[in-house]
Formats: sequence, C-alpha cells, structure tokens
Amino acid sequence: MSPTKEAKSSTKSPKGAWDGGVVLEQLKAQNVRWVQLFYTDVFGGYNQVDVPLATLDADSFVSGVPKLDGSSVRGFREIFESDMLLVPDPRTLATIPWNPEAGGTVRFICDVRVGGTKEPYGHDPRWVARRTEAVLAAAGYDTSYWGPEIEFWVFDSVQLLPSYQGVKDAWAGAGYLVNQPESPWAVGDGHTTVRFKEGYHRTPPTDSLLPLRAEMCNILADDFHIVMDAHHHEVATASQSEINVRFDELVPMADHIQDVRYVIKNVAHRHGKVGCLMPKPVFGDNAIGMHTNQSLWSKGKAAFYDPSDAYAELSQTCRYYIGGLLEHARALCAITNPTTNSYRRLVPGYEAPVFIAWSRANRSANVRIPAYHRGRPAAKRIEYRTPDSAANIYLTEAALALAGLDGIKRKLEPPAPVDENIYRLTPAKRKQLGVRELPGSLGESLDCLASDRAFLKPAFADSLLDTYLEMKREEQLELNLRPHPYEFYRYLDV
Repeated sequence: MSPTKEAKSSTKSPKGAWDGGVVLEQLKAQNVRWVQLFYTDVFGGYNQVDVPLATLDADSFVSGVPKLDGSSVRGFREIFESDMLLVPDPRTLATIPWNPEAGGTVRFICDVRVGGTKEPYGHDPRWVARRTEAVLAAAGYDTSYWGPEIEFWVFDSVQLLPSYQGVKDAWAGAGYLVNQPESPWAVGDGHTTVRFKEGYHRTPPTDSLLPLRAEMCNILADDFHIVMDAHHHEVATASQSEINVRFDELVPMADHIQDVRYVIKNVAHRHGKVGCLMPKPVFGDNAIGMHTNQSLWSKGKAAFYDPSDAYAELSQTCRYYIGGLLEHARALCAITNPTTNSYRRLVPGYEAPVFIAWSRANRSANVRIPAYHRGRPAAKRIEYRTPDSAANIYLTEAALALAGLDGIKRKLEPPAPVDENIYRLTPAKRKQLGVRELPGSLGESLDCLASDRAFLKPAFADSLLDTYLEMKREEQLELNLRPHPYEFYRYLDV
C-alpha cells in the first residue's frame, strides 16, 4: 500500500475544493436542493438528516448544524444533555443518485460536536479515528494506510416462516427462510447452483450477482468518488461477494467503507433484494469477514519493510506491531466481531481465523503477511483476518492501530510464525507453539475487553467503552434468554 497522490486525494470533492464555502457555491450553481448530513453511531450504523441547501452557509462547516438530538442515538447522550452539532466535512461530498424526484441531492459525512462548547464528542466513532491518527503521528508515524475487504450477501428475500407469523415476539425467533437463486436449496428457478464452498471467482451465469456488483462499484466510483480495485464472487454459495476499494488513510478509508455498506444496501433494495452484512446467515458454508490490511509510514518511508529480513522482509517495528495485535487479539474481538452472530463464523473449517498466530501467506493464522511480491517496500503490509463486516469500521481501525502501537512501545516480540495449517495441529502442538484461541462468544470477548482496555485509552473515552460494554452485554443476554430451534432437535427427548 504505497502513499500515492491518488490515494491522498481520493476523498476530495470532484473539483478538488476542500473549503466549505467554495463547495456550497458549486452546489448552488448545480441547482442542488437537498443536503444529507451523515454520521455514525457507536455500533457503526449510518444515520442521516436532510436539510435544504439554502440553510447552510460557510460557517456550517466550522460551527456545525444544530440538527442532532443525541439522546435518540444509540450510545450517545442522556435526554438532559442531548443538544449536539453536526459538522460537515467538505472532503466527503458525494452525489446521491436515487430519488431524483426530490431534486439534486448531495451528502456530507459529519463530525459530531457537543452543543454549547462545540467540543468534539468522545462517543463519535469518527472522532475516535481522528484521535488515533493524531496518536500515531505523535509516535512518529505520520501516515497509516488501510485496506479493509468488504464481504457481503445479497438475498432475494429473508422471510419469517409462516408458523411464526402472528406470534407475539416472533421477530425474536429464529424461523427465517433465506431465498437466493444460486443456493443449493433454491427450487424451480432454473438458475445454476453454487455448491457449498465452490463459489470463489465463479463466472456468470453461475455468479448471479455480477450485474449488481458492477452497478454498486460504478456508483461508488462515479458518485462517491472512491477508487475501486476489484469485485468478485466469494467462496460461499447464496451470492457471497467481495468489493475491494483502493487503500487510503485511516479516517478516509473508514468513510469509504461506510459508503460501500450504504451503497450495497441501497442498490440491493432498489432491485427488490436484501443487502446483508450479517456475518453468518447460512449454515454449513463460509461466513463473511472484513480482512483489514494496514501499514505504517514515517516521513514517506514504509515502517514495516526491511529487505534484510529473510522470512518476509519485515522490519522489527512490524514485528512489534504484530506482537501488539496478538497480545490484545482476544480483547479486540469485542470491537472487530461485535455481534453474537460473529462467533458463528469464528469456528474451524470455514476459512475464518480461530487461533491467535501470525504467518507469511497462511490463511489459518489471524495475522497474515501477504506474500505476492518481494522487494517492494510500498506493498509491505499486514492483514488482520479476524474482523467481520458487522464491525464499526472507525472503531475497528482505531483499535487495531492502538494495539499495534502498544506492541511497538512495549517491544512485544511475537512468537515464532506458524507456517502450517493451524486447524490440523493438536492442542499439545498449539500450546507448544504458543498459539492461543480467540473468544468463542460475544460474552467472552466482552470479558476480555473489560480486563484489557488500557491500550485503547489514548483515543477511546472511558465512557465510550463503558457504554459499549453495557449495551453489548444486553445483546448477549437477549440471545441467551431465547431457546434456539436446534435445541428442540437436540434436547426434546431428554
């Protein structure tokens, strides 16, 4: 991931203007009528409020727009302190291509400020990401590059089974039917079936989603000004897909990933389908992840590269960074794998990482060093394979960076790399190699974060982590309260 001019400018408006007043004049000349102000809640949800263009002025990009009741947003403020401001970032200007009947509509991503003081708000995930960039810079790493790989599903429908309809609290059950034409359970539609684990890089007509993915990528490129890298069918059946965008710096990349998620869902909806980022909706096949590539740079030099390292051309800085990721991997899961469903993915046999280890090219380790090329400093990066696409990308990137930086500061040397299929190692062999396991449930990962959170302190407010832990524990409790259909199959005759 090299620091190219293209990557540095990818979040500019189409004409390169970063000044709010200049951007407004351009929009007026284009007869834009509506402006959508987007912001992200604690759990990664995109939220928006629409305002007429005429209500904004140049000061709106400095002092903010008073359009946010923080008490109505998950994980934000109490009702007695709810007045908050949205400060649009002019670099995130994008055109909203749907709903043309509303007139010309554009979008800005906003930072959240506290009403009255106008201070940055500590529960704003984008602010956490900004703070992390400042922490990295203070440590001597003026640039970091990020490349999350977004995997997703597009289903024709997700239906509540008839036997559950009309039942009180049926929404809390598990009786759902996923319909997708290429899946092995689809009947009578004449489409080519993708067998479990045989979907990787398939071509049409077997790949049923290629036209939709192309439309998504064109919108991301043309209207959201994101540089695209690739899209393809992934390993699993039922339309499992991946979209890759060109690497960028920490905050801009998180903005891009939020836009990718938004476009996936809206394009699918416009075609009468369901865009899904739930990690494991399909039993018996691979789930979706969000492998996150990352690298640090200092004064234009790749901090992770050392040509004298025979194993993987890794610098000592990179090894310490890996040491930090491995040290905090169990606590990181509470942020990188934030749903109860996330832990249906983190099981052996489905290409998802289960064990805490690092290696060159080995996809059974949760930290992988891509080995496509040698002798290229700009390409030297690490891939953290644990996260899934349900994660809040701002908090995920921030937490990974802080874990790695903690490893650098404390000089945490990682264990020796494991260059064999870790799934096939005996427990005794894994213990000998120092390979630990990731948490097996959301509750376990929350316990890990509660006991190992000091490394996040430079950018994460204590109140943010307290709120996050409390609300996520409620999610785990709600799942634990409800009987699962498989329990009837397993235990009805006890």
